[in-house]
Amino acid sequence: MEKLVERAIHILKNGGIVAFPTDTVYGLGANAFNEDAVLKVYEAKARPREFALTLLLADISQIKVVAEDIPKTAWKLAERFMPGALTIVLNKSIAVSNMITGEGNTVAVRVPNHPVPIALVKGLGAPITGTSANRSGEPSPITAEDVYKQLRRKVDLIIDGGKCPIGISSTVLDLTTSPPKIIREGTITREQMMSVCKCSID
Repeated sequence: MEKLVERAIHILKNGGIVAFPTDTVYGLGANAFNEDAVLKVYEAKARPREFALTLLLADISQIKVVAEDIPKTAWKLAERFMPGALTIVLNKSIAVSNMITGEGNTVAVRVPNHPVPIALVKGLGAPITGTSANRSGEPSPITAEDVYKQLRRKVDLIIDGGKCPIGISSTVLDLTTSPPKIIREGTITREQMMSVCKCSID
């Protein structure tokens, strides 16, 4: 596995894309600061360009690199649920390309609870895209075989890390609205988040 991760980091540094396991589902990664690489992710998935891509980080401290005007609620939730199956939507920083955000002003970020994507981000020295490694509209993959069936040779490398432990996509919470709004429900519930942020959530 270590050699595969090293190979994947080399691919990412050279503008390629890789599929990898996370705690939720398999992700499709590119250097988030390389627009040509990000475009390859959209093309591999046949994903409309107006649909934003999630960014994966190695640590919550990196949120400050990709987001600005970060509310205290975001830090409370990050400290409790990251690494883990929570994605939060924040106002994007100038460092984040409009290609990542679908030309919008917000960015979705997550710190996965899995050693492979963490190692990729650390080795690359930059956030990576974390969209699911599937064709748009198809089921999110939970095994490397699922990825291969959908994307085949559209990716430069598939890291087989076995079946993803959770098997469903992360909860997505938009913190740019008041009150915060759940965009997608996952294993982290509204009640769990409300108990941490002490606020109402739509």
